[in-house]
Amino acid sequence: YLATHKANPKFVVPPKEFSIAEGFLYMLNEGIKAPAFDNHILDLCLVLHTEHGGGNNSTFATYVVASSASDMYSTIAAAIASLKGPLHGSANSKVMEMMADIKSNVKDWDNREEVKAYLAKIILGQAHDHSGKIYGLGHAVYTKSDPRAIVLKEKAKELAKIKGREKELNLYFLIEELGPQLFEEIKGNKKVIAPNVDFYSGFVYSCLTIPEAVFTPLFGIARVAGWCA
Repeated sequence: YLATHKANPKFVVPPKEFSIAEGFLYMLNEGIKAPAFDNHILDLCLVLHTEHGGGNNSTFATYVVASSASDMYSTIAAAIASLKGPLHGSANSKVMEMMADIKSNVKDWDNREEVKAYLAKIILGQAHDHSGKIYGLGHAVYTKSDPRAIVLKEKAKELAKIKGREKELNLYFLIEELGPQLFEEIKGNKKVIAPNVDFYSGFVYSCLTIPEAVFTPLFGIARVAGWCA
């Protein structure tokens, strides 16, 4: 990332006693140690994003490639190729793109009716990317609620207060509340549509000043131990 986005990046090696989260932020910040709370939050994110069973796309990809007696490098490369898809590991980037669109088209983020009207346009395919999706809501496995999102939401509150981004986070809360209601009103969908971990992870990463281009690689860092196992 630094090599392609900065003229003269400073490459550093973190101290051996650093955790993976500490070391990652240390390298990303070119030798500046991140605040303890930032390290704690990123460590938590890595735990929440770790591999969680063979049913997800990237882990299934490792089973397929490894079953042909291919080597470890090819197996992990296949998992990464799967992970980079917008319906899997890069979903939080899609959330960030959607939020940027909402923030630029909704003048008053606290106005429930204005937010609701724009979300309705998104669901009807009349706004944003015309997919009809509110990214970050719903999950193929966690159909009632995503326990990872519940944990991350609470930490996002603490982080937003420290970083002065509470107004922005309140917009996330409003979308979390109004989105499922609108899906039922417009589509007649009565299923529980709870936020998944990607709904809040992009916001948390941006509060930590982590570039969006690094979001999916972070997911890979979290999952690689499980893929290898």
